[in-house]
Amino acid sequence: MSVAFRREGDDEHMEPKFELPIPPGPNWVTVRGLRLTQEKVVALEAVATDGMTEDEAKKHKRVLRYWRTRLATAEVRPVPDGEAVAFGARVTYRLNGQEKQIAIVGDDEADPHEGRVSFSSPLVRAMMDAEIGETVDFAGKPDAIHIVAIAVIDEL
Repeated sequence: MSVAFRREGDDEHMEPKFELPIPPGPNWVTVRGLRLTQEKVVALEAVATDGMTEDEAKKHKRVLRYWRTRLATAEVRPVPDGEAVAFGARVTYRLNGQEKQIAIVGDDEADPHEGRVSFSSPLVRAMMDAEIGETVDFAGKPDAIHIVAIAVIDEL
């Protein structure tokens, strides 16, 4: 029989398990983001894997490795001055006739439903360094975003 038709076992046909993807670029965090990452690592380290199945334990260890890596590479950014759109700022802007507000945070802290948007998102990249009253291009439209207000995030 040809080697091409020989089957070693079921394991060789299983989906490979990869590490959780690390977002590209720097791991900028706010003070709050660093605290949340530290808390996540502590909580994951406290979980006993003894009662887990082998697959559950492997998954848990993968998640723990991700958060340990994020903690080791975290770079707390300085507090912005509030003069221009920057990491750590809360920005009020007008887009398509609607006024919205976001806080610019790190990748792991981002939660668009709570108004926390990653500094690496296309929206934030378009607004970065803009000042109050300035308009910026977005999504191929000139002057699509109007910066209304900028403040420093005051959350810890």
